[in-house]
Amino acid sequence: METLGLEPVLTARSFQSPTNLVQANDGQVWVSEQGGRVWIFNETNPDHTAVPEALDITDRVSSRGSEEGLLGMALDPEDQRHLYVYYSAANPRRSVVSRFTISTDNSSADPDSEMVILEVEQPYANHNGGQLAFGPDGYLYIGLGDGGAAGDPLGNGQDTSTLLGTILRIDVSEATFDHPYIIPPDNPFVADGVARGEIWAYGLRNPWRFAFDRDTAELWAGDVGQNRWEEIDLIERGADYGWNVLEGNHCFRTRDGCDRTGTVPPVWEYSLDGEPCSVIGGYIYRGSTIRWLNGAYVYGDFCSGKVFGLRYVDGEVMEHKQLLDTGMSIMSFAQDNNGELYLLSQQSGIYRLSN
Repeated sequence: METLGLEPVLTARSFQSPTNLVQANDGQVWVSEQGGRVWIFNETNPDHTAVPEALDITDRVSSRGSEEGLLGMALDPEDQRHLYVYYSAANPRRSVVSRFTISTDNSSADPDSEMVILEVEQPYANHNGGQLAFGPDGYLYIGLGDGGAAGDPLGNGQDTSTLLGTILRIDVSEATFDHPYIIPPDNPFVADGVARGEIWAYGLRNPWRFAFDRDTAELWAGDVGQNRWEEIDLIERGADYGWNVLEGNHCFRTRDGCDRTGTVPPVWEYSLDGEPCSVIGGYIYRGSTIRWLNGAYVYGDFCSGKVFGLRYVDGEVMEHKQLLDTGMSIMSFAQDNNGELYLLSQQSGIYRLSN
């Protein structure tokens, strides 16, 4: 692998902590900010000075904690008539997944159309997860952290009777206010009796960002570690990723034993010798402009601002390389309709990855 460059895009607006960029089928680009606003751009003229505000829900979003706010956003892949968001709310502290109806001219979403899909009580202000993504199967996948504080003091990571510390999979295709979602019958814990049926995978600390490979449908996630190990996971149906018994491949809860039976190890892990850092999960590159990057998983780190790439073949990482040192606080990555990748920085704007 070679090295990457960055091209600034959507420069007509100075974003305040952008968290998501999604592109609609019609080319429109939707960008969310952590504080609770969503903006829309015409893909054919992305730097036009008139940047409409597509949605403002600052009145219901709590961003008091640095890991709270409007964290996730996804467009309904079927009819593109609905925008789904994941945000933090207060009194009581909770995470909310909601659906908003998009206007007939595709220029905005109606704040008064909110349909709450799911609410999850949050005991602390950090480790909220926040990723939303529709899978190739049409179901909505939701990332939830372990609930916060240090070391998962409530033991949520290994407790499948709670939704915390998991990736969920639900069906919102026939959502109504009375029945906002159903649990797919092939979810792994539907017949468990104790575990929550919405859970697709568990044992996660804070799966801040995950994404499907558009070619293989594999689900790649970056799970933020405690203070030593950051990990990249391939998310499998019903799998346990070990937290808080394990941090990456390493024993974390040593006083209570370290039984890793049945856990799935990460594809990759890294440590920056105790520096407080956070992995930012990315995408398998499937674009056409950076040919040498095709098939590589691209991810970054919030604290160091570095971007990395790895190639995973037949269950083994065959190549891993630092591709770029941005010097920025990386919030997220995004993928457009052509498979090109974007980097969203906390204070420095949005960039397209380039040669």
